[in-house]
Amino acid sequence: MKYTKLTYDSSDEMIFGISKNPVKFNNGMVIGGGLVYPEVNFTLPTMEISRKNITEIIDIYKQITSEILNRAIILKTEGIVLEFEHLPAMTEYPEIGEAVTKTIKETISENNIPCLLRVTPVDIRAKGKPPKMRNGDSSKILFDSFDKNAKAGADMLAIESVGGKEICDKAVVEADIAGLLLGLGILGCRDMEYLWNEIVRISNRNSCIPSGDTACGFANTAMVLADRNYIPKVLAAVVRGMSAPRTLVSLECGALGPSKDCAYEGPVLKAITGTPISMEGKTSACAHFSHLGNIAAAVCDLWSNESVQQIKLLAGYAPECFSEILIYDCRLMNTALRTKQEKTLQSLLIKSDMPLDPNAFIISPEISYKLAESIVKESSHYQRTRTTALTACEVLRDGITQKAFNLQEREIRWLGRIEKTIETLDTEEKVLESTQHYKNHYDGKEYGL
Repeated sequence: MKYTKLTYDSSDEMIFGISKNPVKFNNGMVIGGGLVYPEVNFTLPTMEISRKNITEIIDIYKQITSEILNRAIILKTEGIVLEFEHLPAMTEYPEIGEAVTKTIKETISENNIPCLLRVTPVDIRAKGKPPKMRNGDSSKILFDSFDKNAKAGADMLAIESVGGKEICDKAVVEADIAGLLLGLGILGCRDMEYLWNEIVRISNRNSCIPSGDTACGFANTAMVLADRNYIPKVLAAVVRGMSAPRTLVSLECGALGPSKDCAYEGPVLKAITGTPISMEGKTSACAHFSHLGNIAAAVCDLWSNESVQQIKLLAGYAPECFSEILIYDCRLMNTALRTKQEKTLQSLLIKSDMPLDPNAFIISPEISYKLAESIVKESSHYQRTRTTALTACEVLRDGITQKAFNLQEREIRWLGRIEKTIETLDTEEKVLESTQHYKNHYDGKEYGL
């Protein structure tokens, strides 16, 4: 399906814990049905991952799962979501990921708490130069991994897909707007259609929820580079807007949500589709820094921590410790919902971050809603991406005029350059013509070109 209008009438309607199209599960949990649930994302300590030490790997994941669920029970949590993000070898050798999924699911069944498992295989297709995104063996292995993990008990399937990243990685550090439009608006969106049509088929075949994707490898890369002053902050903010049409493709192909936690474009997706979203903020500092610590929670339905290793801290192992942090954050949001104070809490979450950085400003509910409006006015993937980029420039310029956030003069000059370049690239053909220098970086046939 193609979204041509927004699900919400205004950004004021959007709130954490409640979605217009919640996702219901057989264990009674409803994501977006009135509660914010913690979603704990965890991984192994630094170690070898191979078939020969699969027993050790399984034992560690069983320990992690048991400790998280025990902490959740002690804290009287109403429900919890676990995300098992594969490490590359777990997808490359599908039996490893499958074995871990079975173990986590069995451990969940041994504990008396409502719990869901999201499994996220790694997009292993980005190998070789140029990578084979459709016709290589990696695609077959990836889809086999999805199938095996669904059969092993995953309640939800997700991915951080990377179609177009071979262009965007170079383009973002060079502030090459044409390259970003190529990678996100042309290659990325085409790849999403190919990938998500198959993920939805696999999910439906296995009675599993096809949850969502993320532009983490694109927009979060830009955000982190901007945080380190390697690229302009306004460029990262525009890339954040540009990434939303790409991730929306997963939902138009049949994904149901909740979106991936590292998809900070989630509020845009929620405004358009009404599907629940997972978000991460201050609790993702274990994996990356950001200026979005509080504002990211403004309309979340799951509250996550990004991937944290099983390493020992003073209180216990890190995944258990981060579970407690998430549980308390969710408890506060759910108490606000029950006491009708949710808009007050949401306002504080927004106001605490929004004035301090354009990357916080761009994901606020109000600005996300404006980006969403621009997307549904267009029909083609490219025009959606371009129009959203222009809208991002416009709202950033308005924010500067209104002194909604602080910005250095050089950033304002950069915004003007970005905007002028986008305006000249008014067709997909012009982008393809102006990005010939990338012709050896990707194979058009792998994107249906």
